[in-house]
Amino acid sequence: MEAKDLILQAEDIHKATELINSKLGNPVIIENKNFELISYSSSFDKFDQTQQKTILTKKCPIFIIDRLKKEGIVHRLENQSSPIRVQPMEELGFHQRVVIAAKYLGNTIGYIWVQESGRLLQSEEFAFLEEICPHLGNLINDIYAKANFKKDKKEEVLWRLLQHEYGSESQLRHDASLVKLTLPERFTVAVYSITSPQYKPMLHHLERLVQETAFHSTIYALKTEYQVILVLYGKADKPFSSLELARDLAKKVKEQTGEEQFYNFLIGVGKEYTSLYQMRKSFLEASEVIETANFISPRPESMPREFAQLGIYRYLPALYEKNTSKDYYSDDLLSLIKNDVKKQTDLLRTLEVYLKNDGKGKQTANELFIHPNTLNYRIKKIQELTTIDFNNFNMKVYLYTELLLLNNVEAYYQRYKDALKGMD
Repeated sequence: MEAKDLILQAEDIHKATELINSKLGNPVIIENKNFELISYSSSFDKFDQTQQKTILTKKCPIFIIDRLKKEGIVHRLENQSSPIRVQPMEELGFHQRVVIAAKYLGNTIGYIWVQESGRLLQSEEFAFLEEICPHLGNLINDIYAKANFKKDKKEEVLWRLLQHEYGSESQLRHDASLVKLTLPERFTVAVYSITSPQYKPMLHHLERLVQETAFHSTIYALKTEYQVILVLYGKADKPFSSLELARDLAKKVKEQTGEEQFYNFLIGVGKEYTSLYQMRKSFLEASEVIETANFISPRPESMPREFAQLGIYRYLPALYEKNTSKDYYSDDLLSLIKNDVKKQTDLLRTLEVYLKNDGKGKQTANELFIHPNTLNYRIKKIQELTTIDFNNFNMKVYLYTELLLLNNVEAYYQRYKDALKGMD
């Protein structure tokens, strides 16, 4: 029997995924309409960086989704039934691939991605994808139907709210009353992810902690394979109360797991809202924090967990893309790295902490565990080696963002070291 017939007879999306992979010989990922992972072929090591992150976090990185929307890929998928070839974004770890929209009753319900880093698909393989796509749309719809049937009814209402599946507030409130779900008047969404699949037991521990403590009555936990999504209820008349609850929970989790284990969690907290239709927005904000942390691999406690405090960190992926695509370097920072490597100094780190503390000498010296006179010497040395003007606000902001990339993205720092070798 041909591969196409086997796929059209498959009743399981995971089996269909493996059959597509076997037929094409290329890595395959299937996502729902919100770019959240449904299935992937088994050869994990063949996936590019973006697809590996999608598998680990269960969702395509937001900065990739934004790029696909900006370049009109998503719009094209909505309006055509044939596959589209998407050009690589190597600086983001996104290799060339082919994508086709899976539809159900004429509406997009998911996407089938086939990576092309090994070989390009031919025209007959494009036709093959178009032929099997309606059946895959049916399988994706079946997943939603089965999931909704199996889930706890209260969880089902919250999942549908997170996915923007309610057309009206009256329908939402009707469904919530049927399952006796009290809807929050003030809330935030937090997402706990893990840095590696080996830490999955930590997610089970988190669920138990929420269920067995005083948090239980004010938090609903929704679990996926590699994440726990928490809807935290605040007090209606107390602004920021749901955010305070999220902070208290993080402290409790840290106490329970121990500091070393705790940093195997990636934690994102969305903003607090009072409108129920902002629940998905808070969820996406929390997810963006995690995606940013995944991108930069931050030092423990260096990056904010709350979306509202994320600040310049939000733009680091875009800055990384722009700077690497233009092969850009800061001559001032190159000079400091060269001095640090050659003379075993710590000027780059000193500059980062000094800028982070807005030039406050005592605070900077305390954080670096050095005498204020030592700090003054280092700052003077930095000024001798560079053209940095500490009275120029724009220059300080620019330098700080560049330092965040250098100190949190290993590949970015390696670019600078390679550039130094080229100067020798």
